[in-house]
Amino acid sequence: YKRQLLYNHNIIKRIVTMINQEFNSILELMQAFSDEQSCINHLEELRWNGYVISPFDSTSKVYKCKNNRYRCAKTGKYFNVKTGTLFDNTKIPLRKWFLAIWLITSHKKGISSVQLAKDIDVTQKSAWFMLQRIRKCFGIENDNHLDNDVEIDETYIGGKNKNRHSNKKVEQSQGRSTKDKIPVVGMVERKGKLNAKQVDNVQCHTLTKEIVQTVKQTASLHTDEWMGYNGVSKLYKHSIVNHGVGQYVEGNVYTNTIEGFWSLLKRGLLGIYHSTSKKHLQNYIDEFVFRYNTRHYEESERFNLLLSNTEVRTTYKGLVYG
Repeated sequence: YKRQLLYNHNIIKRIVTMINQEFNSILELMQAFSDEQSCINHLEELRWNGYVISPFDSTSKVYKCKNNRYRCAKTGKYFNVKTGTLFDNTKIPLRKWFLAIWLITSHKKGISSVQLAKDIDVTQKSAWFMLQRIRKCFGIENDNHLDNDVEIDETYIGGKNKNRHSNKKVEQSQGRSTKDKIPVVGMVERKGKLNAKQVDNVQCHTLTKEIVQTVKQTASLHTDEWMGYNGVSKLYKHSIVNHGVGQYVEGNVYTNTIEGFWSLLKRGLLGIYHSTSKKHLQNYIDEFVFRYNTRHYEESERFNLLLSNTEVRTTYKGLVYG
């Protein structure tokens, strides 16, 4: 009995040490998670913190079974720490999943499915599916309430008409046309969090609705001269820089912070991913927002933050045909 208590104590001590361990390089990550069991232990600690909860009935008593499985007393169903998460039903080892999460969260512009497939030795199809599943979890950092000085701007994701072949050009698609481009509105609190959302258009009613849902009434807004922001002038303290006449900074009024994020987003989409569909664009935006909002985190902190919020299950059929 004493030996068993000592054994259990050592197991718990090892898990706690692993949780608190800073692994800020790929080598340290692989050393911390040297086998599948160490990955399972880490997930259980992050997800349940010693108190196992059934994904089928959170009020049910849970029985521990063999091979890292548990049984829900009320439903009689078996589950493990991967049930109901992005790892659910996967045949890919958790070590490879952990490395994939590390790479996509630590690389400033992300990582392509082709490169990830080479790095973790899976097919490109599997790598694409893994990345898409991971992206579904990035939305946790894209729903912040903003205050103080908030910069707001809109941009468009899509190819430029002048760069297209003559038989692929889209007529009357200049400026703010959404025929061949997807509008995105971004809001950032200076020295704080950032939100960016795909929208149908950048008309006044759409922008006003997004701003009111995200920005507190006590905030001061900074935008360019686009007429879509006219509606918020009645609700907030609203300052404008007129880009049309070459004005970009007027005292404390500017939108350089959010424009810097647009630059990072577009360089990543163009340089790493090359093209994205309207269907999946928001997931890519969430990815870049997550990295921006956690830019001051240690690598291990960012990694564990995502692992703590993986209860989003996506099927391949849902991604492709949904």
